[in-house]
Amino acid sequence: MARYAQVIGWGKYLPEKVLTNQELEQSVNTSDAWIWSRTGIRERRIAGADETASTMAGRASREALDVSKILPDSLDLIIAATCTPEHIFPACASLVQESLGAKKAAAFDINAACSGFIYALATACQFIVAGAYDNVLVVGSEVYSRILDWQDRNTCVLFGDGAGAVVIQASDSLPGSLSFVLGNDGSGVDILYTPGPCGLNDGRYFLTMKGPETFKFAINIVCKATKEAIAAAHLELSDIDLIIPHQANTRILKSAARLLGVPLDKFFINVDRYGNTSAASIPIALCEAVEDGRIKDGDNVVLVGFGGGLSWAAMAIQWGAGQGHSE
Repeated sequence: MARYAQVIGWGKYLPEKVLTNQELEQSVNTSDAWIWSRTGIRERRIAGADETASTMAGRASREALDVSKILPDSLDLIIAATCTPEHIFPACASLVQESLGAKKAAAFDINAACSGFIYALATACQFIVAGAYDNVLVVGSEVYSRILDWQDRNTCVLFGDGAGAVVIQASDSLPGSLSFVLGNDGSGVDILYTPGPCGLNDGRYFLTMKGPETFKFAINIVCKATKEAIAAAHLELSDIDLIIPHQANTRILKSAARLLGVPLDKFFINVDRYGNTSAASIPIALCEAVEDGRIKDGDNVVLVGFGGGLSWAAMAIQWGAGQGHSE
């Protein structure tokens, strides 16, 4: 009998501190108009001094568990997608496991930069489809504010902090996961990278990005990965009700929509309020799409991401009964 992986719970966490473009004008040579016209970002969230990737992941995960109505003891596995953990080891997922009291769950991290959440979700789905596990928590959490040069207007204006999580569960029938596509081009490792651990506050370890190269790669790969995931699910582009992309830059998403030949409103976009939260951006956007009523039962949804590596990933899912928007 076929097994599918259904999303049964979702949650997000955003730090309280909001950093607006106007505030950035006071500390770096930039302007609200410059940032908005080039990125579509108005503001972003910044983690507090006592907040880390694991604490934010824990907050988002508890919300996802509440929605799913399953207890932490029912979790078989926790996968955390992050490239800004507070430790080289133990894993961020291990700290989340402890904070939740999920004593029976295995736990590990995945680092595929901004594609990380879909990499983690695809991995989790394979454990479920194979029959190894029944309940898996997948969380993306990032504190990019601690790997940025806050005097570099080309990077510091782009990123924010946050976390998003989903609980997936085994089912013997649809709805659920339909397909996934994962990819990487290691020849582009010098286009987008951070050479050292999170939180050192050392200029040698700040995020480095070649903007034009990243922009060009992102537009092309969003289109390619989306089409491949749809084809692997035996669907047509016209069958897709909503595309939830990695939230990096509105100009990238507008260009991708044009290349795909779909209206921009088929893309869910919230980058204006949160900036690029890397591996957290897709689960945060998924949560908001559900909350906003943009996804209803039976809808076909594509998640698509891209990032350092250069990595990319896409997944097609069918949203299911009991998973629609809140009343």
